[in-house]
Amino acid sequence: MPHTIDEVRNVVLVGHSGSGKTALAEAVIYNTGQLTRLGRVEDGTTVSDFDSEEIERKISLKTSLLSGEWKGIHFDLMDTPGYADFIPETQSALRVADASVVVVESVSGIDIGTVRAWRLAQQSGLPCILFVNKMDRPEIDLDGVLQQMHERLGRMAVPLQYAVDPGEGFHQVVDLVDGKLVTYADGKVEEGEIPSPLQEEVEPLREQLVEAVAETDEELMERYFSEGSLEPDELRAGLRKAVEAREIFPVLFGDAYNNIAVDRLMGAAAEFFPSPDRSPGLAYADGNGEERTLEASPDGPLVSYVFKTTAEQHVGELSYLRVFSGSLRHGDEVSNSVRQKTERIGQIYQLNGHERTEVESAGAGDIVALVKLKDTHTGDTLCTRSEPVQLPRVEPPEPLIRVAVAPREKGSEERMATGLQQLHEEDPSFEFRYDGEIRQSVLAAQGDLHLETILKRLRERYSVEVDTEAPRVPYRETIRGNAEGHYRHKKQSGGRGQFGEVYLRVTPKSRGEGFEFVNEVVGGSIPTNFIPAVEKGLQESLAVGPISGSAVVDVAATVYDGKHHAVDSDEVSFKIASSQAFKDAFLKARPVLLEPIYQLTITVPEEFMGDVMGDLTSRRGRISGTSADGHLQIIEAEVPLAEIDRYATRLRSMSQGEGMHTQSLSRYEEVPGDVQARIIEEASKEQAQAA
Repeated sequence: MPHTIDEVRNVVLVGHSGSGKTALAEAVIYNTGQLTRLGRVEDGTTVSDFDSEEIERKISLKTSLLSGEWKGIHFDLMDTPGYADFIPETQSALRVADASVVVVESVSGIDIGTVRAWRLAQQSGLPCILFVNKMDRPEIDLDGVLQQMHERLGRMAVPLQYAVDPGEGFHQVVDLVDGKLVTYADGKVEEGEIPSPLQEEVEPLREQLVEAVAETDEELMERYFSEGSLEPDELRAGLRKAVEAREIFPVLFGDAYNNIAVDRLMGAAAEFFPSPDRSPGLAYADGNGEERTLEASPDGPLVSYVFKTTAEQHVGELSYLRVFSGSLRHGDEVSNSVRQKTERIGQIYQLNGHERTEVESAGAGDIVALVKLKDTHTGDTLCTRSEPVQLPRVEPPEPLIRVAVAPREKGSEERMATGLQQLHEEDPSFEFRYDGEIRQSVLAAQGDLHLETILKRLRERYSVEVDTEAPRVPYRETIRGNAEGHYRHKKQSGGRGQFGEVYLRVTPKSRGEGFEFVNEVVGGSIPTNFIPAVEKGLQESLAVGPISGSAVVDVAATVYDGKHHAVDSDEVSFKIASSQAFKDAFLKARPVLLEPIYQLTITVPEEFMGDVMGDLTSRRGRISGTSADGHLQIIEAEVPLAEIDRYATRLRSMSQGEGMHTQSLSRYEEVPGDVQARIIEEASKEQAQAA
């Protein structure tokens, strides 16, 4: 149905895996009348989790877009994965939402996944409601959950409801704003007066709510002091303002599986969350580098952002797009400002999972899907050709696991590379490239499950089976001393021979300075026309170092003398001579291996801190600092890359799924002597086997 911009609510559901986001999304869409019955995750029948792998695993692997109308409000709802491997999906959805609902599991409470989801929403500057789900669990400790909420998320989390008899059979809440008891039974909702026995428990909570709202507004504070309370309409208006300003984060309770109190959440979202024209807008830099903020006006120039791309069978590529300004119509020609391409708009769809409804147009504030754009992918901006704008892309976290990949079928290398490149256009959170240093194709993903989904898509869409193994560590070789080297290349096999002789010296350079070639040949001992061949021989030697076959770095090579033959000397002779002379000098100059050192930031609950720190020490890690973040401990450490293969999996195992980490390359440093000896021995064996 057509809707105006003030009737739109763009809401993203975030939270820890297993908190019930998909069940909540299902209940919301059911309440809009889009469904005749509630689907179940365990049966694989939800609208949101429609992918075969999601149905099989019973978890969300990607963001689903759902939409529906409820009481005059158009909801665009995004159900995001809670599993840590798919955090980039959550980040992208947060970019295009105007508000967020953090779903909290009633028994596990505010665990590390909830905190992470909360912080991502806060970093995005979104108003937020906290929805405590699964209130029918018999082992629930609601007071403990609320205490955790205040300790870990802040005192601005304020209940708008009182949950009556949480646990098995839960079916009632008290609305603290309206002062009504709301009862759910047999699919019906009834409002009534609060019974006297509940009044004593409810009154202090309502007083806390009124006081919290009054503190956000001077006028309300004066009225509260003078009259001792606020009228429901005043309370609502104050709440709306405070929620939009992120001064209050309402807390609501419910049971999405049985659709209990989900309508109250929808009502709160409709009333207290901003429409796109009241949203803070999205900041960006214009063509002159000046900071601008988009205004959600249907009459403005088109500015829209592609936050997700999927490929669906029988449909092709679907581009999920948020229109921030202006409007789109079928047949419009628009500019992809990132790729400098023009696109013609085809069909425009509203989505409910994999169900598509074609619409004629989309205006500012709408989230829709476009079909078969030729040159547009995740992270691109579509805009008016006359007023180009590039919106900032969502930057995914550094991948946490790396594997070397090779096609199982010989000759399929190009098909593998093409398939992975196209999958990367859909999902920029993984990386694929051929690494010349280790001479392997490397696939880097956010975690084991993320890796599995990538390889499954590669197999199903492009018919490419791959083998994986731990990638080689990109060690580097350098020297600590000065030395001289010499080599004479002489080959005579009848007719014209080969001859070239090179003298050189090598010296170490500071870390990161790279390779330097110096020519000090005088008197024509090496003719000028062969000097480029000498340099080329040295450059080629850098790719495969003398001690382990790793790349050579931070060395200066000075060629100062040599000999040539008027007939037999040629470029090949001097390339060979310079390469061998370099090897001779390098091995005399106290060679050493360098290894990549990664900076790790690890977040774990306090009870797992000792195990994690002990494990880091066993991995040759150096702990540079620790700090507390509420109940969580943050460990900063530096660890060699060779010691952290599949570390994300190990950390989850040590911390019962509660640990998470980020990692990034810090620097290269010398490998300890005993480790270096082992690495060189292994490299020698590999070279012997390959010979």
